[in-house]
Amino acid sequence: MTVDSLIRVSRFRLQPTTAQETALLEHCGHARFVWNLALEQQVHWRPGRANAPGFAEQCRQLTEARAEFAWLRAGSIIVQQQALKDFAQAMAGFFARTHRRPRWRTRGRNEGFRIVAVRAGDVRRLSRHVGEVRVPEGGWVRFRWSRAVPEGAKSYRVTQDRAGRWHVAFAAIPSPIPAPGTGRVVGVDRGVVVSAALSTGELLSVPVLRDGERQRLRLLSRRLARAGRGSIRRGRTKVAIARLRARETDRRKDWVEKTSTHLARGFDVIAVEDLKITGMTRSARGTLTEPGRNVRQKAGLNRGILANGWGLLVERLEHKAVGRVVRVNPAYTSQRCSACGIVEARARESQAAYACRSCGFAGNADVNAARNIAHAAGHVVSARGGSPLGRPTNREPQRDLLLVR
Repeated sequence: MTVDSLIRVSRFRLQPTTAQETALLEHCGHARFVWNLALEQQVHWRPGRANAPGFAEQCRQLTEARAEFAWLRAGSIIVQQQALKDFAQAMAGFFARTHRRPRWRTRGRNEGFRIVAVRAGDVRRLSRHVGEVRVPEGGWVRFRWSRAVPEGAKSYRVTQDRAGRWHVAFAAIPSPIPAPGTGRVVGVDRGVVVSAALSTGELLSVPVLRDGERQRLRLLSRRLARAGRGSIRRGRTKVAIARLRARETDRRKDWVEKTSTHLARGFDVIAVEDLKITGMTRSARGTLTEPGRNVRQKAGLNRGILANGWGLLVERLEHKAVGRVVRVNPAYTSQRCSACGIVEARARESQAAYACRSCGFAGNADVNAARNIAHAAGHVVSARGGSPLGRPTNREPQRDLLLVR
């Protein structure tokens, strides 16, 4: 399980005072400076030059820098060393081809730092909905106790989003949700108009911004276009837009958490299409010599895919229903009739209507695709000789069958 998934399941809203926020921003600045310095050493490498220094060498250089610069020495050594540790992990992920190359950190964007060696007394509860966490150089910072704090957490990460909100996330691996044991299989068809259609007939949609919020977002976008660069008005407008975007993101993540929990608790096997979302959302702009076609239509489709949380839903399902998520081939799932199995492209009359001309079956097109996905998952589980819970069984050849001629 990755650090990002841990942040999603154990994140709490921080409520720092003005003085504490200043200390947190100072920690973010130190972590950003150390990260960018490590990245500069990596970027400086060229064929024929010595390799960039590793984590141990960078820690030694950090000790020398703290001895020379008082402003760096005034910060927390834990924050600065963990920034180097995070960069080393990011480079390891890049060389393993699981993550992109680390990028420069910018002030006001993806701010944060990590604290390790957390003891049991560093987190305490004050009331039903208020708790405190000890932050180096910042003292006891309050946070909203919205759920139980994970026991045995040895580290936590403090972050600030573009809307100016502070969060603390305790690193602890949650236990997966146990299977109900009913043998039920569900297919999930992800779409743009309907976020998730289940083979049971349920149609689930991600909550979006309301009409008034969308209108305000349009007005703020126009105001941002007219504002001068570097002006106070432009800064305030960007914060207002970030707050609306953060509200939309929070609703999408909340929907994903509730939907994934509902599926993990109600079904033994969850079937989804094996979609390459990164390739599907790639821009169609092209180049100057070979410009793309239908660029605006493709951009709208990309925004729709990302706004419906396709990848996040499957990622959380795999975290909660470990070993029970089956990925099937998406070919012809929307054109195949779930009743008779005939594949016909003209059977899908519209985005929501499906009518088979062979057997006369008619119904919702997304639900029909979800049933095909569930049917394909049953074949996958049976083909590998396992139980509905995804545990493969190795069977020995039968002697009587081998003697048959």
